[in-house]
Amino acid sequence: MKKYFTLFICLQISAINLFSQNYKLPLWEKNIPNENDVKVEETIEITDKLRITAVDEPIIEVYLPSKNYATGEAIVICPGGGYRILAYNSEGSDVAKWLNSRGIAGIVVKYRLPITPNNIQGRLSPFLDLQRAIRLTRFKSHEWGIDPSKVGVMGFSAGGHLASTLGTHFEDNFFSTDKIDSINCRPDFMVLMYPVITLKEPFLHLGSRTNLIGDPADSTLINYYSNELHITENTPPTFLVHADDDKGVAVENSLMFYNNLRKHGVKCEMHIFQEGGHGFGLAVGKGRLEQWKDLCITWIKNLSKKL
Repeated sequence: MKKYFTLFICLQISAINLFSQNYKLPLWEKNIPNENDVKVEETIEITDKLRITAVDEPIIEVYLPSKNYATGEAIVICPGGGYRILAYNSEGSDVAKWLNSRGIAGIVVKYRLPITPNNIQGRLSPFLDLQRAIRLTRFKSHEWGIDPSKVGVMGFSAGGHLASTLGTHFEDNFFSTDKIDSINCRPDFMVLMYPVITLKEPFLHLGSRTNLIGDPADSTLINYYSNELHITENTPPTFLVHADDDKGVAVENSLMFYNNLRKHGVKCEMHIFQEGGHGFGLAVGKGRLEQWKDLCITWIKNLSKKL
């Protein structure tokens, strides 16, 4: 009986994915903000993971679930990579496909990296691209079957820093190119996976800080991008996941963010796993660590009832 039930579940998931759809969409049709005339060649490296460097044109890759299973929720996904590369499949497209299997639209942001020479001010480009991705998702919400009041953001590692930067600085506007840029870009919730949060000693991830704001880093920018310092009662509800043995990004990043969320009365939930290291993504086949996915979906569903 058990094997037939398992087969039934697998067939259900296959049906959901079979009728899902995905396509790519440029964030800007023209006049990409904060871009100069330097042309860069985008590089894709495929080993055990797909890595992208030197993003030339920022896009979103839209994964929509089958209409029969769609919940109306959407999550804009920021892959990690230390602001140097994008771990595009393991922390991007694979995550979007998993979300589709749970009825949630997944929108992967291929954001510009601050270290490439096609930026005017490198540190602004990732933030501008994520702002635009949220706005474009809300602009297209009717067409895509999305509830514009249920658009969250998810970020992994440095992508978690980018996501939390939006969650704490969503009112900051640097450019306006068209009517889409007037749409609210505050995420309705955040999912932060082993995130870089602080750019301050002793718990910073030095590579992310150097790639984002340079070395030596300006103290004003260090404070601005240490997102634990900018939480208010308007910061979106947040779900955090980290491993205690993370040698890449210290678990204190999540702990600081969680504690400050609580101080400001922001709804939050955190799961610290004893083992898991850094960069585990969907944690397929990694025992207890894989539980984060069901915990996350349950949290989103409970929160969604109140949005």
